[in-house]
Amino acid sequence: MKNLLPPELVTLATTVIEKNRAAGRRITVAESCTGGLVAAALTEVPGSSDVFDCGFNTYSNEAKQRMLGVSNDLLDTFGAVSIAVAWEMAKGALERSECDVAVAITGVAGPGGGTEKKPVGTVVFAKAEKGKSTDDVVADRKMFGDDKSRADIRCQAVLVALELLLPEGSA
Repeated sequence: MKNLLPPELVTLATTVIEKNRAAGRRITVAESCTGGLVAAALTEVPGSSDVFDCGFNTYSNEAKQRMLGVSNDLLDTFGAVSIAVAWEMAKGALERSECDVAVAITGVAGPGGGTEKKPVGTVVFAKAEKGKSTDDVVADRKMFGDDKSRADIRCQAVLVALELLLPEGSA
């Protein structure tokens, strides 16, 4: 076995590591529904320690609060699968890692757990960068479809998160 993960994840992770190395940037991730898969993809790349600092695997709301400083009020008001919570996760990861960029992922991978407003396949992403204003929030909600498998949803979420980790202008 050459790689543990699918080739498309490893290929994009390799590009993320190479481009961030060239830009002199250190990266971190805060993951919920992907359960560490973004970190796993990044660490499939030899020499990734030059760029990848750490990952926060915060599957529960309690872990989001304890490890990333997400407020209970945000979780109660908007729910874990929201732009507000994803942004707080990204900011918390950035602050706690002292990296240059952080990406957060939270969502409903299924097959259960979806609601009418947040069906299975809903995944929210946020990116925080050192030195950028909070007005420059990069956050997005994607609907991967409730007809997809848990594995498909998680794989698509990892691809989006990796793309967000590319330095601007390098895609």
